[in-house]
Amino acid sequence: MRTLSKGSLCYFFSLLISSCSTPRFMDTATDVKLKNFMGSWYVLAGRFTFLEKDVFNAVEQYTWNEDEKRIDVSFNYNKGSFDGIKKSIPQKAWVENHTTNAYWKVSPLWPLKFDYLIVDVAEDYSWTAVGTPNQKYLWIMARDPKKAQEVIAEVVQRLNKKGYDATIETVVPHQ
Repeated sequence: MRTLSKGSLCYFFSLLISSCSTPRFMDTATDVKLKNFMGSWYVLAGRFTFLEKDVFNAVEQYTWNEDEKRIDVSFNYNKGSFDGIKKSIPQKAWVENHTTNAYWKVSPLWPLKFDYLIVDVAEDYSWTAVGTPNQKYLWIMARDPKKAQEVIAEVVQRLNKKGYDATIETVVPHQ
């Protein structure tokens, strides 16, 4: 059996400590009205997980589940093209911060739960920006995909002012 040298252990723990000390972004929207947030959101652009690569017509659907006191989430899209196979990824979400309603935990499958921050949302709930505390992921969504480029530009500007990394890696095509 191979053992780690003292130097290797020190390197491992320094990596662990440095990754734990990464500043967490927690500057969310201040008053998300859950009733207004529920419904369909067209995913326009962002930095996505591996499950969301090569998607077309991507839509997130949020539904309040009164019995379970949670949000049922369905991510629907066409894989690879507008005519691609229709896919759906069901998820569950729980509000973690009931003061703002902007910090959730989302579970794509049990027992995994991930941080989900509503970083910003339009006053009229026409668009939203969702991210994660480490700023690795970003989803810019709108109720209507027709003016996607204008919405993306506005949201990117607002996120930059807030200090959230607004780099766009993917723009989702919609028909």
